[in-house]
Amino acid sequence: MQITFLGTSSGVPTRSRNVSSVALRLPQRAELWLFDCGEGTQHQILRSDLKISQLSRIFITHLHGDHIFGLMGLLASCGLAGNVDRIDIYGPPGLNEYIQSASKYSHTHFSYPIKVHAIRPGVVYEDQEFTVTCGQLHHRITAFGYRVAEKDRAGRFDVEKAKALQIPAGRIYGQLKRGETVTLEDGRVINGAELCGPTEIGRKIAYCTDTIYTEGAVELAKDADVLIHEATFAHQDAEMAFQRLHSTTTMAAQTALAGGSHRLIMTHFSPRYAPGNPIELKDLLQEARAIFPKTDMAYDFMTYDVPRRREVELKEVPVS
Repeated sequence: MQITFLGTSSGVPTRSRNVSSVALRLPQRAELWLFDCGEGTQHQILRSDLKISQLSRIFITHLHGDHIFGLMGLLASCGLAGNVDRIDIYGPPGLNEYIQSASKYSHTHFSYPIKVHAIRPGVVYEDQEFTVTCGQLHHRITAFGYRVAEKDRAGRFDVEKAKALQIPAGRIYGQLKRGETVTLEDGRVINGAELCGPTEIGRKIAYCTDTIYTEGAVELAKDADVLIHEATFAHQDAEMAFQRLHSTTTMAAQTALAGGSHRLIMTHFSPRYAPGNPIELKDLLQEARAIFPKTDMAYDFMTYDVPRRREVELKEVPVS
């Protein structure tokens, strides 16, 4: 699981930061999932190492322009290129109407299936490997955060140990790999769990933007390996954050702390903190780390490989 930040500015793009979009690459299944799709997202994908042909799912948090104005352009390009099989899109009520209207008045016709799913809090997608849930955030319009949870997997099956126990290969190996208890023809009872290594704990990612501090975000962030959270404003500008229902750096850090997240990556920064201004982005990072030390600050095209829990335990990931 690899995260790529395609846009980390709030409201409007800057020379160095595009508006909101985060890609999740799943190399084990050659899929690409997208979270939000601000204007220019398809250009950002082209400038990255991501393959647009692998795009299969898009998750939209809310219908503000800096999160959806790139959607129709991306979908149209995928259709013209003819290199995607199907795209499922998840988002708040009204998203389907937006896409249908834009398609109607621009006379855009897709050459591949598109399915729009109107979401509500709870599970929005599930397969054998992943469960995606969403939760209500607190913004000026209906907004949702997302949580991607990889399912736990049985540990590595010890084939040599099975052979030493003279367990016949075949269907029985499959049962034992799944941790099942099997009775052999000679009457021996074999517990598959004893032939497998430690369970591989599934990784968890939470994505929360746009929102002020809310328990909904804390719930999504629970035990997350990485929480991606907006930090539009510095703590000094908290009054502005409350007025606009956006988060400060300290709110993002408090969400990570309250949720027991293992790492926080902040994004969605106001352009007001450009170099040379009284408060700069480096100051925002210091504010968050004072509350939650394992905090990083996203930038466009930054990638982050989400480690498995045992990898983190064996070798702590350094804070950049």
